[in-house]
Amino acid sequence: MSGAPRRTIGVIGGSGITTIFGGTPSRPHRISTPWGAPSGPIEEGEVGGVRVLFVPRHGAGHTIPPHRINYRANIDALRSLGAEAIVTVSSVGSLKEDLPPGTFVLPDQFVDFTKQRPTTFFDGGRVYHVSLADPFCPDLTRTAIDVGRGSGVPFVSGKTYVCIEGPRFSTRAESKFFRTFADVIGMTLVPEVTLARERGICYLCLAMVTDFDVWAERPVELKEILETMQRNSERMTRWLASLLPRLATPPTCACAHALDEAGV
Repeated sequence: MSGAPRRTIGVIGGSGITTIFGGTPSRPHRISTPWGAPSGPIEEGEVGGVRVLFVPRHGAGHTIPPHRINYRANIDALRSLGAEAIVTVSSVGSLKEDLPPGTFVLPDQFVDFTKQRPTTFFDGGRVYHVSLADPFCPDLTRTAIDVGRGSGVPFVSGKTYVCIEGPRFSTRAESKFFRTFADVIGMTLVPEVTLARERGICYLCLAMVTDFDVWAERPVELKEILETMQRNSERMTRWLASLLPRLATPPTCACAHALDEAGV
């Protein structure tokens, strides 16, 4: 399904990533959507010659907790400004011994344990049942794996992300349960990934491991997480600088056609 090159890439920055433009020029877009306002102004700039739209997931100063993020507004705002692919950055806890803090993880599956978030754009009228058997864009995934292997940082792919409601961390019992079927745990992947598919946008999640979850018999300490995020943020920004220009190639995936056969 090749076509014209992608012209605009959206980036949703999580904890530790406040911008990707550094000192280069950018301009804000303050827009509204049918679902309200996004987490903050959408910042537009260029990375490697590619038009990039950046939204801080948790708002300016990290004021929006994960269960209160207006995910629908964030995705719809990026789409309305022309985003054809979205790369997100997320901080996660590790559920496995071989994924220590500092590791970058590219998940290829997720399990949803959120409880009260709107998860679809289609709340009435025509019903759509969108397939998420393979929730992440194969085009973006292949390119990210190639960039990750050459990045010089600890990097793994093909992992499962379990998304919980937050903002609290897991109990020990929950953590031990989650690690029987998942590799990393976070609070923001869902419903971003499902909403992007409903809008026909290619989607990729780059996860940064900040800590071992409490299955490791040591409670998660926020100070430790923040220190790891600070160390990782510069490396992640460099990785994005290498990745984003390479995503502006003509897509061969079917992401843009997700609704073609999904309507009832």
